[in-house]
Amino acid sequence: MGHVQMSRRVMLAALLAAPAALPQSATAAARIGDDGLYTEDWYVESFLDLAEDLAAATQKNRHFALQWSQRGCPLCKRLHTVYFADPAIEAPIKAQFDIVHLDLFGAREVIAFDGTRLTEKAFGAREGIRATPTFQFFAIENGATREVARMPGLLGPEEFSAMFRYVAAGGYAEGSFADWLARQKPQKS
Repeated sequence: MGHVQMSRRVMLAALLAAPAALPQSATAAARIGDDGLYTEDWYVESFLDLAEDLAAATQKNRHFALQWSQRGCPLCKRLHTVYFADPAIEAPIKAQFDIVHLDLFGAREVIAFDGTRLTEKAFGAREGIRATPTFQFFAIENGATREVARMPGLLGPEEFSAMFRYVAAGGYAEGSFADWLARQKPQKS
């Protein structure tokens, strides 16, 4: 009997210690927010004044994106439980981007870049968001806000990471994501 209890204690201790042995982002499992959407603790807490959020990101020399989700979205779950659980994917995004999370069917009031007040759902419809997850990337150019890239749906892990590198590098100033990505691949000799 003592042997069985000791084994249980050892097993319990091992289970409790296991998270400490993992990389931090792997232990920071995706959580579901009060709105029922998967989210990250490093996403921007926002009053949903998007021009203000973009200006704040720009002032900190960070890039700005909106992530659109909906409850029950299997690809949103994969994004947060697989992609963002991988430090190679999450760390550079977390270090360089301010991301505001929106609900495709949400009722929270958003102040759009042009000052219009509308619900998340109405804003998503106006922006033409049809799939989740979708990332929209914005920048201020010549004093005006411009959507510089969009990632509808969930790309494969390499392309997903590449999209964030494309935006961070300002690749949109030189052409499309597909063209930029083709130039990134090593030339075969």
